[in-house]
Amino acid sequence: MAENRVVQGRMVTPTKLGEIIEGEDVMDADAIETADRECPRCGEDVLEVGYMPDITEYVTGWKCQECDWRETDRAE
Repeated sequence: MAENRVVQGRMVTPTKLGEIIEGEDVMDADAIETADRECPRCGEDVLEVGYMPDITEYVTGWKCQECDWRETDRAE
């Protein structure tokens, strides 16, 4: 069972975290993990989640637990 985590004061599911990072609905998401990095903006803890924004793509995303910073592994 996926574990919910607190992000910016709200409890989120893995799917919801993927949606926050992606900016739109996602199909499915793996469990949320604590990333081995600090937020480059505020220095707080960062969470990592793998998710599928659509049937053909898998993305790893990172989101700060305290500020708006987020990033994905997509090539710019």
